Amino acid sequence: MNKVINTLFNPKVRSRTISFLVVIAAYVILTLLSATGHLSRLFTSLLVPVTAYIVAAIGLNLNVGISGELNLGQAGFMSIGAFSAVVVSGVLQAAGVGDILRLIICMAAGALIAALMGWLISIPVLKLQGDYLAIVTLAFGQIIKSLITNMYLGFDENGFQFSFVNNNTSLAPGGKMLLNGPMGATGTARISTFTMGILLIAVSLIVVYNLMYSKSGRAIMAARDNRIAAESVGINISNTKMLAFVVSAGMAGAAGALYGLNYSTLVPNKFDFNTSILILVYVVLGGLGNMNGTMIATVVLVLLPELLRSMQDYRMLIYAIVLILIMLLTNNEALKNRIDQIRHGKGSAGAKEG
Repeated sequence: MNKVINTLFNPKVRSRTISFLVVIAAYVILTLLSATGHLSRLFTSLLVPVTAYIVAAIGLNLNVGISGELNLGQAGFMSIGAFSAVVVSGVLQAAGVGDILRLIICMAAGALIAALMGWLISIPVLKLQGDYLAIVTLAFGQIIKSLITNMYLGFDENGFQFSFVNNNTSLAPGGKMLLNGPMGATGTARISTFTMGILLIAVSLIVVYNLMYSKSGRAIMAARDNRIAAESVGINISNTKMLAFVVSAGMAGAAGALYGLNYSTLVPNKFDFNTSILILVYVVLGGLGNMNGTMIATVVLVLLPELLRSMQDYRMLIYAIVLILIMLLTNNEALKNRIDQIRHGKGSAGAKEG
């Protein structure tokens, strides 16, 4: 028993163990609160979106924190996953597939399609660095949003009908429009659940931690820390960066699928530039490379505007002030050192020496 405990809390896997304990504890507590009616409708409605944003933020942290590449197109990959899931769900629903199986298939499809798109754009994009990479990924997100805004897709007994810019589809009676241009997806069956969101977080953590502690993960971090030194020992920089980028895109796609199937109506403008910046804020405030901090920051920053909603005109001002304060505190080296001293029991020793 002691051997198991020592293994779980070994410094190399301690953060992983804490992550899963936090996720399990949160699920148990929130499920009990919801079952006993102690959770308001507002917070109940936010459970699935919060889990989706956590998964997207974990994926972005892999890209930004572990790989060291600034990606501003995470919302674009979420939109790919969301609207791909809407299309797949509509087809499977017509075929009579059950909700749970349909949701699993839709999340897998969203992840695969987003990962494929991530692989395609990573070939030219990852040759860039710094601000140039950020600008190109930002442009990618805007292009995806514009493309989906102009798509019309429906299906009937004769198969799929697609048109671009102008709606030229003519569905037979009983047909269904899956994508309706600027109106997005309407009439979508809401099949996302909080339980599935928690499972998706767990899968995401497993993928990220296994990658971080693997040979490929060490190569990714080596390339991040010193590109020239990494190349000198035979590390293929392009492949390592591409791996992190594709996995991050796939996780965003799965998160988008979960998010998209939580609403009966979903518009492309939901996944705009602001959404990418918000996810990046979750990552930065939680700590680059820190998955536990990312999860906590995401929960706090998603819930905070809703908690302040009663303050009407001042809520976004307070939200901005809180963001600034958190940023200052998390980047204060003196404060960090003091907290580390307290955590390791050096505070009192230091005081006695003084």
